[in-house]
Amino acid sequence: MDFPQAQSAESLNFRHIIYRKQGHRATVTINRPEVLNCLNFPTLRELHRAFEDVAWDDQIRVMVLTGAGDRAFCTGADLKEQTEHCLDHPDAYWKWMGAFIEVHERLRNIGKVTVARLNGMVVGGGNEMNMSCDLAIAADDVFIRHVGPARGSVPAAGATQWLPLIVGDRRAREILFLCEEIPAARALEWGLVNQVVPRAQLDAAVDAMCAKLVDKLPECTRYTKQQLNFWRELSWHTTIGHARDWLAIHNLAPEVREGIQAFAEKRPVDYAAVRAKNV
Repeated sequence: MDFPQAQSAESLNFRHIIYRKQGHRATVTINRPEVLNCLNFPTLRELHRAFEDVAWDDQIRVMVLTGAGDRAFCTGADLKEQTEHCLDHPDAYWKWMGAFIEVHERLRNIGKVTVARLNGMVVGGGNEMNMSCDLAIAADDVFIRHVGPARGSVPAAGATQWLPLIVGDRRAREILFLCEEIPAARALEWGLVNQVVPRAQLDAAVDAMCAKLVDKLPECTRYTKQQLNFWRELSWHTTIGHARDWLAIHNLAPEVREGIQAFAEKRPVDYAAVRAKNV
């Protein structure tokens, strides 16, 4: 039987991400800095393929996930793509959501320890990517934020499932209902990240963490990770299927249209108009 084999990073010819391997470490960088490293469909497919290769490469012991540039780690869904292709087409959104779900499942079940290098703002689905990683190190000037209920979505692809496990139920509700920025120092206090360092020391801190993780037993680490994932997997698999279908159908709702169009037009959401329609 021919088992799947890892490939050289260069042979995969990615356009939307940068994939590098060095020694026992792999680094995946979302490479869309001009749009704050938001996630369109092609980027999700490339991330899935890179994570698959990391899982298959027996030389890799740790993977770092980050964003290109210094403005953003990841800001979630590409709302320009959503406006053009998904706003009036539930089936298109259903496919996008499926790709997003598959990326999370591949990342959580990659079999190696994963470290989020938070180099800039972490927003919406970007924080769900952060939470799918095992550990996180942030530059001291970044912030984390969820915006779904303020912008026409529901953070049901990780945030509603995992934030209560990480920060506690009350703080999770505060984060998701208020949609306010969480500075890096507060994220550390609340347990959303493991370390906060000055920006100039971010790479050194990530390197030091990876060096410690490499010198651990791989099979024991993999099984430890599987055991640690129990509550995340339980909450995920009992909610994500109907969340995908509900979000696809709800994409036709007037409040979703207002939220996305307000973003596209660079204006505040007209909450008063939305409330008036619901009276």
